[in-house]
Amino acid sequence: TDELAESEEAIKAAVGEAAVAHFDETGMRVGGKLWWLHVASTPSLTFYAVHPKRGSIALDDIAVFRQRQGIAVHDALAAYLADGGDHALCNAHILRELIFVEEEMEQAWAGRLKKLLVQMKRAVDQALATGQRALSTARITGFETRYRHLITQGLRLPVNAPPPPTGKRPKQSTSKNLLDRLATHQKFILAFLHDFRIPFDNNQAERDLRMMKLKQKISGGFRTPAGAQAFARIRGFLSTLKKQGRNVFSALKAVFDGYPPIPVPAT
Repeated sequence: TDELAESEEAIKAAVGEAAVAHFDETGMRVGGKLWWLHVASTPSLTFYAVHPKRGSIALDDIAVFRQRQGIAVHDALAAYLADGGDHALCNAHILRELIFVEEEMEQAWAGRLKKLLVQMKRAVDQALATGQRALSTARITGFETRYRHLITQGLRLPVNAPPPPTGKRPKQSTSKNLLDRLATHQKFILAFLHDFRIPFDNNQAERDLRMMKLKQKISGGFRTPAGAQAFARIRGFLSTLKKQGRNVFSALKAVFDGYPPIPVPAT
């Protein structure tokens, strides 16, 4: 796969320069051990990296997340949030958590907030469909006021009261942890409301990981790190070609002829 090294680096650099980029990771077996497949992508680019770690060490080594210039869309992994820069959180994950709190913990505020987030998404979708570039300031303010009000409702419940100080890290309920995240990261959660370039969820990255998970179910893991890394390089190249509507056969022929294409369009 050495022939694709330059193409891979170009794809990686282009993702880092994108105005909005998606990041995610999933476990994979390499040499019988748990490794992690990391993805950094846009609608026209896919970069994969294989690493034995999931968090900060992996982000340092892979570098694309650290060196990004735009907004990072992700699912609130602590290592992502610890990094500076602009972020946008995946609201599909938050909706699932709200459903759990509403149905399993019987907290009504969660159901109301779930409906509010869906209403916000619908408002953005309708604005986009009619050619608008932004929601009115008054409408955004109204949505955000209702958002904070529902969080306040949740925090007033006894189950979500702050635990007494013990000198150790407090153990909180699932709903309290969610409420804290909703309050602390409001800017990132509602980023899609302010900037129409930002999607409501992180489905782009999740779709880019889906094929890799399917491959593992069918073929199992990889015997060596080198094999896993080679597969990731090839798959990232092919995924990028397909996203751009390029002829995969012609591109592969060019690789074997010694002239691998550099599939980096304007993003």
